[in-house]
Amino acid sequence: MKRFLALSALLVLSGLVSPVPQCRADGFIIVDEAHWWPGPRPPRPMPPIWPPRPILPPRPYIFAPLEVTYHHVNVKIDGQVATTSVDQEFFNPNPSRLEGTYLFPIPKGAQIDKFKMDIGGKMVEAELLSAEKARRIYEDIVRKAKDPALLEYADRDVFKVRIFPIEPHSKKRITISYTQILKADAGLVSYIYPLNTEKFSAKPIKNVSIKVELASQQPLKSIYSPSHSVEIKRHGSRSATVGFETNDAKPDTDFALFFAPEKDELGVNLVAHKTSGHDGYFMLLVSPGLETKRQNIVPKDVAFVLDTSGSMAGKKLEQAKKALQFCVENLNDEDRFEIIRFSTEVEPLFDKLVRANESNRDKANDFIKELKPIGGTAIDDALTKALALRSGREDGRPLVVIFLTDGRPTIGTTDEDQIVANVKRHNEGRTRVFCFGIGTDVNTHLLDKITEETRAVSQYVLPEEDLEVKVSNFFSKIKEPVLANPTLKFTGDVRVTKLYPSPLPDLFRGDQLVLVGRYSGRGDSAVVLEGTVNGATRKFTYEVSFPREADDHEFIPRLWATRRVGYLLDEIRLHGENAELRDEVTELARRYNIVTPYTAYLIVEDEDRRRVPLAMQSLRQLGEDQLARREAAANWGDFKRDKDGEKALAGARYGHELKNAAAPAAAGDLASVEANRALGLSGSFGRGGSSSITALPAEASKVRLAQHSQQGRFINGKNFFQNTSNQWVDADAQQFQNAKKQRIQFNSTEYFAFAAKNSKALPWLALGQNVQFVLNDTLYEIYE
Repeated sequence: MKRFLALSALLVLSGLVSPVPQCRADGFIIVDEAHWWPGPRPPRPMPPIWPPRPILPPRPYIFAPLEVTYHHVNVKIDGQVATTSVDQEFFNPNPSRLEGTYLFPIPKGAQIDKFKMDIGGKMVEAELLSAEKARRIYEDIVRKAKDPALLEYADRDVFKVRIFPIEPHSKKRITISYTQILKADAGLVSYIYPLNTEKFSAKPIKNVSIKVELASQQPLKSIYSPSHSVEIKRHGSRSATVGFETNDAKPDTDFALFFAPEKDELGVNLVAHKTSGHDGYFMLLVSPGLETKRQNIVPKDVAFVLDTSGSMAGKKLEQAKKALQFCVENLNDEDRFEIIRFSTEVEPLFDKLVRANESNRDKANDFIKELKPIGGTAIDDALTKALALRSGREDGRPLVVIFLTDGRPTIGTTDEDQIVANVKRHNEGRTRVFCFGIGTDVNTHLLDKITEETRAVSQYVLPEEDLEVKVSNFFSKIKEPVLANPTLKFTGDVRVTKLYPSPLPDLFRGDQLVLVGRYSGRGDSAVVLEGTVNGATRKFTYEVSFPREADDHEFIPRLWATRRVGYLLDEIRLHGENAELRDEVTELARRYNIVTPYTAYLIVEDEDRRRVPLAMQSLRQLGEDQLARREAAANWGDFKRDKDGEKALAGARYGHELKNAAAPAAAGDLASVEANRALGLSGSFGRGGSSSITALPAEASKVRLAQHSQQGRFINGKNFFQNTSNQWVDADAQQFQNAKKQRIQFNSTEYFAFAAKNSKALPWLALGQNVQFVLNDTLYEIYE
């Protein structure tokens, strides 16, 4: 019986007519041809162009896609056995009763057992088809529908079940559960749940949630998701809950989770990705976990330095006072602390570091309650006073300064470079100065240079954000130091370079370090991690292996590139631009889809200079939009020049998101929000067409610039740009203009033969009928 694809849903939710079918899908419904009816084909969902382009005549089409109203996933992992339960609901917006077949492609490498399916409250039996049989079904659909979206599943086994009826204007609930044995690599256990709604869902999903309950016989060390910004709650040392939730969204990235049962004190695990003939990429996870011996918790000294100038009046000072009270109450008994208030003058509470006993805490709380906003901003004097607390001390305790200000220096030394030089002279590289910039009037260059010099980080709090929450969350993270001033080296026939974060931050109980870098060479190596614990130097050595080739963990190169771009852009912003920095940012942004209004300008300028042919340009629409391009040039100039104000704040927060990326796709989305904020736009363009941006007609060119920056799709290790409305081009194609070329017509016998022999290309073929990509040094062109 002839069929047609109506919707995806189970292990990934997707959108049929979207030009962005990324990675995997979990299940989908194929509606019988008998239920089709004439109608216009919905346009491919692209981010809106301002002003709207002329509407093209509709292409023939025959049905309205089904919708997914919610998609909930609950996972229970015990050791390496994972049980996944999926609950989702479809909605049929059509006026006719439908009948179809539900297909559930099995993720690659998954050992699935106990597959159960419930449709409308009734248990049903699913038939297991081999990958070969499933491929014939997909190819039949592609031929008839002339849409290649399903080809990316053509190399997998599939579960199949009949669904009837799908009533008009009604909902159909489907639940599935299955069990699988998870694989471990270098001590890291991985779980993958394909979560992709771009291809088949007619509308954004109202609610998408994933909850993973972890249990282990051994204490859990690292728990890390490279795909999503997740919340991790540990329940003791051997169990944890990992959660992700979003509303009105079209997720386009598979959910991935790694966790490591304890095998050593610091929980060190290394995984890598390397292709033949190229330097590799690696990720090193280091986690002390929660089960850290009390004697290994390092007592710390903390100086809280608070700006109480007149501009702090109102909500800012009230939130800052509550944050300081939280920090004081959460000091460890062995800690010492001081509070320094500054405005026109500097006023310490104790004039020295004191024990965090009950009496001193009470005095601190009384002092905090009486703080009043008045006077100017003596930043240099306040920092000098705080750093002097270390003078004459050789006990090895780490000193942490938490510095809160909402303005620029107006009293005493006001020169930015001189203040930074004074910090360097008084610090001697041992004190961490963590800066919180409050509001939009702070000098971001000054605060970022201070944290750069003291191996710390800056955070910037917008007027609408809660300072108390930001500071309290930060202090909870650094509450219990485990290893201070860490250094890292590798032995053996391996050379590692360009490590991020750089320099290494201190390690804290319950926290983890996610380090990425490049490597050359191969073979066994020892990771030597050295630092101080209670003033004494300690050295930890762990055996690891760097592979000659490794196809797994394709997220690592993009994670490394995202952080590298963040560091390079901060170098440009704080210390000036040069051709070398600019060129590397441009190439990495183009190759790994780290494209925002900032980097989009660099890409367009670079391709103009190199005279890249129109058919291979990455951002052709922006290049042809002169008004948007002028906005991009002005925006880049502001990024390099502004030190304070809303644009400077957005630029600083933008770099922070990239430098501290844990999940590259999520970090890119957050960075785009900040880049749009620099344009004066609130909201963001969702990938695949959704938009939360509102703007006046006078800001149309800014909106178009933001939209043009979202034309790329990172799929299976490659970045593709939408060169025209129906043409997708591999970013690597520019480097292969003179390489061997092969043209293949879509839907031809040659086309399906190529798909059958090249499984790596299946997700790229699924982009559409017109695609160019590089594979094995050959430039392939798929054409209608």
